[in-house]
Amino acid sequence: MAPLKVPRPCLGSLLLLLPWLHSASGFFPNIWSLVAAPSSITHQDLTEEAVLNVTLQLFLERPPPGRNPLHLEDFQGRTLLADDLFAAYFGFGTPTRRFRAALGEVARANAAQDFLSVTRHDPELHFDAERLVGSRARLVGNLREALSAAHALEYSLARQHLGAMLHALQDFYSHSNWVELGEQKPHPDLLWPGRKLKNLAQAGDPMCSDCEELSCRGNLLGSIFLTSGYFGAEPPKPPGKCSHGGHFDQSSRDVPRGGINKDSTSPAFSPHHDLHPQAAQLALQASIQALNLLWGRLGDAGFSRLLQISPASGLSFVLDTTGSMGEEINAAKIQARRIIDQRRGGPMEPTHYILVPFHDPGFGPVLKTSDPDTFWKHLNEIHALGGGDEPEMCLSALELALLHTPQFSDIFVFTDASPKDAYLTNRVEALSQKQHCKVTFLVTEDPSRRVRREVLSPKRFVPYQTIATASGGEVIFTKDQYIQNVASVVGESMMDMVTLALVPPVLPPMGSLMFHVDKMLHGIIIHLHGEISTFRISDPTGISQAIYQEWGPLGHIQCFGQFWTVDLNDPPQVGAWVIEITAQGIPGVRVKAKTSLDFLFSFGIPIENGPHPGLYLLSQPVSGLYTLLLVEVMGLTAGIPNMNHSHVILRGSPEGEELGHVVLQPSGAPKRGLFTALLDPKILLTRRPFILELNGQDDRGSRFQRVASQPCTVVPVLLELSGPSGPLNPGHLALLSLQISSFSGPWDLIITASVSPSFPLTSNISRVHMGQNESAWGQLWLQVPDSATLDSLVTVTVTAEAKSNDPPAPAHALVQFLVQAFPPQEQLDDPGPSSRPSHNIARPDLYTSSMGPPRGGAGGTMGAGPWWGPVRALLLVFGIAAW
Repeated sequence: MAPLKVPRPCLGSLLLLLPWLHSASGFFPNIWSLVAAPSSITHQDLTEEAVLNVTLQLFLERPPPGRNPLHLEDFQGRTLLADDLFAAYFGFGTPTRRFRAALGEVARANAAQDFLSVTRHDPELHFDAERLVGSRARLVGNLREALSAAHALEYSLARQHLGAMLHALQDFYSHSNWVELGEQKPHPDLLWPGRKLKNLAQAGDPMCSDCEELSCRGNLLGSIFLTSGYFGAEPPKPPGKCSHGGHFDQSSRDVPRGGINKDSTSPAFSPHHDLHPQAAQLALQASIQALNLLWGRLGDAGFSRLLQISPASGLSFVLDTTGSMGEEINAAKIQARRIIDQRRGGPMEPTHYILVPFHDPGFGPVLKTSDPDTFWKHLNEIHALGGGDEPEMCLSALELALLHTPQFSDIFVFTDASPKDAYLTNRVEALSQKQHCKVTFLVTEDPSRRVRREVLSPKRFVPYQTIATASGGEVIFTKDQYIQNVASVVGESMMDMVTLALVPPVLPPMGSLMFHVDKMLHGIIIHLHGEISTFRISDPTGISQAIYQEWGPLGHIQCFGQFWTVDLNDPPQVGAWVIEITAQGIPGVRVKAKTSLDFLFSFGIPIENGPHPGLYLLSQPVSGLYTLLLVEVMGLTAGIPNMNHSHVILRGSPEGEELGHVVLQPSGAPKRGLFTALLDPKILLTRRPFILELNGQDDRGSRFQRVASQPCTVVPVLLELSGPSGPLNPGHLALLSLQISSFSGPWDLIITASVSPSFPLTSNISRVHMGQNESAWGQLWLQVPDSATLDSLVTVTVTAEAKSNDPPAPAHALVQFLVQAFPPQEQLDDPGPSSRPSHNIARPDLYTSSMGPPRGGAGGTMGAGPWWGPVRALLLVFGIAAW
């Protein structure tokens, strides 16, 4: 069967005329939705506030080790912010990058339900068209999948299912008439498959009267039955049934006209807009209930790992185990033992441990654990065995590590050989960027250590350089006698440091490099490696220290062969620092520092002409699309100076030339630190990687800048890969769908697909020619063998590579599944009145929510649910008024 290809409509300004828009969903998706209805509460708001509330609950119930416990009254009347919570619990300046990244992953998965082709039209995923029983089953299925994935330590997959579940759960309160029936608490039966939904409207029950106005108060017929609105033409609305409503709902033009959705405060989109605050309040309560259910099932540690409620990083090693690797393996063991002993039981104890061995021709298996003793046992049993010549299966092992390592982690590769599987370079490069994982290669390259059967190319380590550059890591060459000292970069990287911008990024011949220090930086470390003859470091006042001065006025210099570390004294002088270097070749230079002030970024397509305007989020910008850049600044806690985040510079990588300059616009409450900027497609015409550099000033006019840890690339087409919503079963033949959308071109694309582990995979699309504004569709068939390991992760990756004289970076898409027995092992039995113990710290005056009135709507009251305890209800007082 040949792939189907059709022309796409033209794009104009911000109006993206995609077929994705003809679907209904509860509430608007995310921050960009507020352009259409500024006072509305979005899925993003509800998800973030629910997570922050439950995080505070966790902090209140589990006092921090060695610190004073948190008190509920300290947070009354304040907007809950991640930075403030972490500062109060872990200490001032604690980074929130991983937590906010996990929270963003859940929120994006929630919003994606409105845009993905396999989810946007399905009424059962949005509680539409009176499909309430099916919707509840799908909701519980996603909750079950989130639990199963978390128990298997596949937390990223768990967050995807959690976001999908929360979307459906929140939709119920916007799309059904639960609020109109006078209910003031979440539905008691939605989360429990053993209970039955009661008083459901039947096929012949008329539910709505005709309404010709935008606002449709009173159009429900007063029935006591539970119903939800129909949207569009499929499924068709029967006589007497309610529509979803809104200008873009085709069914709302058929009698009975109007609708009942409470998605927003705008009557143009929501006929029951006046009930939007009440629906949002119940959706928030229900979301907190669902998160507490997960907390109860996973326990404190498992729930914390699910949402990365910890400032700590993980520890991921990829180890060459051939006979020449004895010193490197010992160095890895020493660093791991030191990290385990120093951080055990503290807030910086690693949240996960990954170990992937490799040699030739094998690699793996992967060890993934949250127990340091289990990790140490396996690591300590690894010894250098066998011999052989180059190369080794390094990139296959690294890919396996990336598939199992949580986002925003560091991966360390110990080897003395080049890669045998260099064809995986592009795929591993893209995966490192998707996972936001930094890869550092520690290479003890010594020609006398291995049997040489042929002359090896001096360029054989280029794949390592390519992957390190793309991931924000580095390649450090050293020798056996220095590897233990050089391996200290493992411990440094786990301190969650930022990398400072160098100007220029690459040292010119006989030149110098400059980096800028602001007053939010401390603990600065400089790495230099290569054939360096001399170097001198100077601070902004002119004080300097040379290579031969181990202890000097600026800090401490150590040398290990051709690798130098410089630990600068605290506090460092604010201003421009200079490093003058004389070297053969191009030395490696990296400047890192500790700071709470950093940023996350993402890209999105603004969609404004549909029933639910919002951002369709992208992992990389796509050629030909008007794209929005979102910047989320972290570290804006009380007690630090006010920062003016003015603009972002796009710099080519690695040369550092300026490609574009965009002004940032604040979005939402100032304390949230969220900024947006529209990127002109002309800026994104580059086919080279580029780095984002955030610039601004503090309250005294001093300059500061932060650079993204990884470069970005513009991909030629947009890929959407989707498959079954549930798990894969042994013996299962799964059908996957691929959609390719082109907004520029023409492109001649080579389409390849792979699966890890190596299950049989076939596809009906391998090449396609696409012009501007065209789409193509294909299908893939994945056969899960009967022998597939239960609770194992399956990852399908599709790559679209453009063939031309100057090709852009390939586009990649991946989808992940868990292999499980049928029926699912994780059950959601009704726990009765209480699923977790809770502390009764209720005060009557705290039961009134502050969420409603700031939105211009009516307030509401709430009591504790039957099983999630009074303290959980109380925390709703912090609401989402900041939005």
